[in-house]
Amino acid sequence: MHTARSIQTAPSAAWSLDAFSRTFTGKAALVVCASLFVAACAHLIVPLPFTPVPLTLSDLAVLLVGLALGPELAFAALVLYLAEGAAGLPVFSPTGPGGLVQLFGFTGGYLLAYPFAAALAGYVDRLLLRRLPHVTRFAAAAMAALAATSLIMSSGAAWLGIVHHLSLATTLKLAVLPFLPGQMVKVAVAAGLFTTLNRWRRA
Repeated sequence: MHTARSIQTAPSAAWSLDAFSRTFTGKAALVVCASLFVAACAHLIVPLPFTPVPLTLSDLAVLLVGLALGPELAFAALVLYLAEGAAGLPVFSPTGPGGLVQLFGFTGGYLLAYPFAAALAGYVDRLLLRRLPHVTRFAAAAMAALAATSLIMSSGAAWLGIVHHLSLATTLKLAVLPFLPGQMVKVAVAAGLFTTLNRWRRA
């Protein structure tokens, strides 16, 4: 005989995000939704007159996807995102030409780093919580996001400098220094949002 408590809690357990994400259909849906989330954030941009690299929220989305989905699903979501863009879908920043051309343009290094950065964020977050049990949820997420954003920035700068034959000073001026304050803000925002989401899921 079912108690009133079991009858009330069974539906919510069956439809919980954790239970849904353990099914193949659930994982596929999360990957697709994550790729669309990154695409939406890629259209929130501020072009800068002194550099071909615009300010965008797509990298913030990459950090959040990595922290929220973990390394495996996050990597799949960002590979799907790049595949959508390469196929011509309007998922990349509208300041670029779109399609494969954008993957090999000024911002190609940033874009190609996205799957690896998302996976790195998820991996470092898990590793820190496993190896350092006393680290706070926010601190682990912030360190993971910092590692991921460092990968994005270094990949983007290296691509821009090597492919377009720029000096180190010019590369730093165009691809790194103007974005450092914003990247630190994005790391803090990603860690804060993920910590809040994690607390809500456990409530």
